[in-house]
Amino acid sequence: MNPDQYCQEKCAASGSSFYYSFLFLPAERRRAIMALYAFCREVDDVVDECHDPAIASTKLVWWRQEIDRVGQGQPQHPVGQALKGLDASINLPREQLLEIIDGMEMDLTQSRYLDFKGLSLYCYRVASVVGLLAAEIFGYTDRQTQKYAHDLGMAFQLTNIIRDIGEDARRGRIYIPMDELKQFNVPAADILNGKYSDNFTALMQFQYERAERYYEQAFAQLPAVDRKSQRPGLIMAAIYRTLLDEIRRDNFQVLHQRISLPPTRKLWLAAKTWIRG
Repeated sequence: MNPDQYCQEKCAASGSSFYYSFLFLPAERRRAIMALYAFCREVDDVVDECHDPAIASTKLVWWRQEIDRVGQGQPQHPVGQALKGLDASINLPREQLLEIIDGMEMDLTQSRYLDFKGLSLYCYRVASVVGLLAAEIFGYTDRQTQKYAHDLGMAFQLTNIIRDIGEDARRGRIYIPMDELKQFNVPAADILNGKYSDNFTALMQFQYERAERYYEQAFAQLPAVDRKSQRPGLIMAAIYRTLLDEIRRDNFQVLHQRISLPPTRKLWLAAKTWIRG
């Protein structure tokens, strides 16, 4: 298995909504986005699958070194080899790849956020930076597209937080800011114990509305000149926003289950968005 095949399998095996947006890209850009996504999956898996924080931290140090080896032309991991093999015209700055690792590392030391300002830094590192890199891969001519990519990344991460609240709680993590739990009178124990209530539903509606605002901000900031090149991001947005609406229609029943869209619906949304342009 060559590095590109490894990345493709990593992307496909994840079942992520992102995979469906990659299918419509030209070969070189598809290789690049799959390498970036596989990198994100690798470092995220370190945190989620390694139960010893010290070992996870050591593994993330290794990945920092691997990013340096990519720059030096001597990567060891298939994902690093795929990143090294990308076309020279595709710019994935080392500093931004390292910032993604910084975000993943936050999960080793922090399982609560006092307010949205603190959560925003986490979302920026694990999602908005990825959005900025993805925008580079897809290509753009107007720098305003960077603001679109930043806000779309925030919207995706806020959607993830809503979708995964029960799963994260079972790992001992709560990403909903503590001051908002207090505002809606939802004890952290209710989240950890999977207890639904009217207050919980109101809290989730608040989270939903914030995610919606970020989607709207993102779309408003995408220049018309770059809309065609940024279609993969719009495909992701169509899938994620549909998922968010499904979660709302299900009355935010996310503490005991992980709501998802079937692959056929994701593919239909992807094709519809691509054709519409």
